[in-house]
Amino acid sequence: MINYKLHTLPNGLRVAASRDRNSKLAAVNLLYCVGARNEHPDHTGFAHLFEHLMFRGTRRIPDFDTPVQMACGENNAFTNNDYTDFYITLPTANVETALWLESDRMTGLRLTPRKFEAEKRVVIEEYNQRYLNQPYGDQMMLARALHYRVHPYRWATIGLTPDHVAAATIAEAEAFYRRYYRPSNAILSIVGDLEEERAFELAEKWFGGIADEQFVADTLPVEPEQTEARRLEVERDVPATAITITFPMGDRHSRDFYLLDLVSDLLAGGESARLYDELVRRRRLFGAVNAYITGDVDAGMFVMTGQVAAGVEVAEAEAALWDELHCLQTERVGDYELEKVRNKFEAGVLFGELNVMNKAMNLGYYSMLGTPELINGEVAIYRSISAEEIAEGCRRIFTPERSSTLIYRAANETK
Repeated sequence: MINYKLHTLPNGLRVAASRDRNSKLAAVNLLYCVGARNEHPDHTGFAHLFEHLMFRGTRRIPDFDTPVQMACGENNAFTNNDYTDFYITLPTANVETALWLESDRMTGLRLTPRKFEAEKRVVIEEYNQRYLNQPYGDQMMLARALHYRVHPYRWATIGLTPDHVAAATIAEAEAFYRRYYRPSNAILSIVGDLEEERAFELAEKWFGGIADEQFVADTLPVEPEQTEARRLEVERDVPATAITITFPMGDRHSRDFYLLDLVSDLLAGGESARLYDELVRRRRLFGAVNAYITGDVDAGMFVMTGQVAAGVEVAEAEAALWDELHCLQTERVGDYELEKVRNKFEAGVLFGELNVMNKAMNLGYYSMLGTPELINGEVAIYRSISAEEIAEGCRRIFTPERSSTLIYRAANETK
């Protein structure tokens, strides 16, 4: 159980605080409600690029990392499709150093042509190494583009092409900064051994002087309901053919989110789970298999994927994946099997509560969703989902007309 308090500053900055009397460290997490979903289709990769730029120094603090290190702290950040998150852990006595740094770069970022071009090169190189020049690097990019038609989830956080980052201008970056990096579009969470009211006082001290008007969120296109199967086959220089099947799923607030999260663990929650046990160990149709949900705020994807074993026909392997879904639709999940995946989630929640940074991140995330109470309520939701509800949900969701199938064929198998 995480005890917390919430407060909103006059400038719109939302603040979440939780006292942890057992920790000598404090965590300061600043979440900006901007991700790849907020990009224009012709200017993708911008949210991720800007995360990099936020470490390039301000007018007053040219080097962000040095003050953090001098305060015996660590810091980092990440961007996804829905938001960008910056976090610092440091001794509780030095918590104001983190607040000083974050408030400064919320308004004082200094973008010079040299820094801007250098960071663009870093991001483009990351794109090339992780996606273009790595086996299976573009597999999920293709799966996203096949699954989505209009929603910006159809591109990954890294962007549609490195050309978009290469063409970015400082003027565009400054406009992006003014639009999204502001108090009314941010959530500050502080966890450590200090009273919640003291945390609110410090937030007011360091962020209260930043003037802002109420942020107006972007209006995003709604993905139309999928009514027919989609299929794409490509050839790549990879060691084994891979199959990826995706299905549309509910948004982060829907009950289907929790249902399919449980289903993904039933299928792929370790070597004792169904896909590995049946398709890898027993039938030897795949060398590796997985199932997961993308966890997006808007309607996301349920993903099944596997690398086909040598000598196995793609059609046989694909049919085997559908067989596993059919079993979930027609056969009741056993009590022991279901309890095992419920316990796994609950254990993850409990272990997460031991870490101040996990708590700070979760407070920010659930506050962004508008449901901070979920930080203590999700275990009960998972436990309320029955075997009968899982079977009904699988029959409703896993239908051929709602599927998108990517065959990522190894080039040597077609010769």
